[in-house]
Amino acid sequence: MVVLGHVDSGKTSILDAIRKTHVAEGESGGITQHIGAYQIEKDGKKITFLDTPGHEAFSQMRSRGAKVADIAILVVDASKGVEEQTKEAISHIKKAGIPLIVALNKVDRPEVNLEKAKGELAKEGVSVESMGGKVPSVEISAKTGKGIEEIIEVILLIAEMEDLKADVSKPAEGTIIESYLDSKKGFISTAILNDGILKTGDIIGTPSVFGKAKSLENFRGEPIGSALPADPVVILGFEGAPGVGENFKTSTDIKNAKDFIKTPERKETIETIELKPDQKVLNLILKTDVLGSAEAIEGILKGLPQDKVILRILKSEVGDIDESDLKLAKSSRALILSFRVKTSPIAKTLADREKIRIMTFEIIYELVEGVRKFMEKITISTSVRVDLGKIKVLEVFLTEKNRQIVGGRVIEGEVKKGSLIEVSREGEIVAHGKLINLQRNKKDADDVQKGDECGILYEGDAKIEEGDVLMIYQEETRKSEL
Repeated sequence: MVVLGHVDSGKTSILDAIRKTHVAEGESGGITQHIGAYQIEKDGKKITFLDTPGHEAFSQMRSRGAKVADIAILVVDASKGVEEQTKEAISHIKKAGIPLIVALNKVDRPEVNLEKAKGELAKEGVSVESMGGKVPSVEISAKTGKGIEEIIEVILLIAEMEDLKADVSKPAEGTIIESYLDSKKGFISTAILNDGILKTGDIIGTPSVFGKAKSLENFRGEPIGSALPADPVVILGFEGAPGVGENFKTSTDIKNAKDFIKTPERKETIETIELKPDQKVLNLILKTDVLGSAEAIEGILKGLPQDKVILRILKSEVGDIDESDLKLAKSSRALILSFRVKTSPIAKTLADREKIRIMTFEIIYELVEGVRKFMEKITISTSVRVDLGKIKVLEVFLTEKNRQIVGGRVIEGEVKKGSLIEVSREGEIVAHGKLINLQRNKKDADDVQKGDECGILYEGDAKIEEGDVLMIYQEETRKSEL
């Protein structure tokens, strides 16, 4: 059972309401940090719920969530109707080809508009039963508990109609929901078992890594000896971090498990990039708490404009920042991105000594914004001329070497001390210089406006003559936008 919907639609609130109603007192824990998975029991039948993050960054994770489930609950905020990620969730459910239940949430709110929400669903190809369609819908309030029991009944009814069964006689296999590296225990993965019985000690493999199930835990974090189909299970024992969404299988021996591996190991190579004259490269090393985070971050970073600065991810791994990360960063002049992980004391000392920058984040979009600002900081600057005003030269008072004191009237715009000067004579540019000092009424001034007379101290490569027009301007350095 996968629960999908727009961010803030109330998915997790509904799951919390179900959990509080159906999980025994003292057994209520277990919603994991990135994808929550837990079971309830109703009338002797078990239902496993899989929550998926609502944020758009986790599109791929939500897509995989739909693929590992037998039934989908589409949560719609009845006060807002169909939103952008609601449409995306509908697309994932249709691609997965699984039965759908619509949960019209937040019906306790005064601004709720059920008919509008149902009409918008119909436009997306989801026609609920009350509108003449075939998709069951339940009006729910996670806040008051309205509809919680009803949606459980609908789930069990659909499961019975679809004849959803698993084969416990088959070798155990399932889907990896999340992976991360625990600095003390090693690589830990959360999985949903599809068929068979997974037991402690089983040899397991995915297309990218193999291992042995050293220990198993249920969704409450309790040690278990075995897991049954549809059980969410935490596995300790993979030799590396299996990819999110990968299928795992049990094998009779290590050789068979290794044979299942198809994906070559990711190597730290620095690719050659042909740069345009106005382009730069920003090398990145990404260290995250779990693979799902890495996937989401990499996806968004690839979507950033890279006409001016090309992003090159040299390394993306789960786990804390260590000495090897610093050595790679030093050799490649890379920026290290830390997402919800720590930096080892040795790595911290090395970073301080070698002046290697580590940027630490807890929220994905703050990380992306941090990278964007860093990209803008290193873009090649451009010099832009900003015209300020013009002076008509009325008199030349003093000339010595490359400096002159002249008087004139501001005929256009304004004049600022320290500006640049372009000397125009009979329509032709004859000299360039700088406005060293500016006076009005024989007193120093920072600026002089149109219509005022002024005296200036000019420094330049040629002489000013009476009747010349001085074009006053400044040059501003501007960073190119991404």
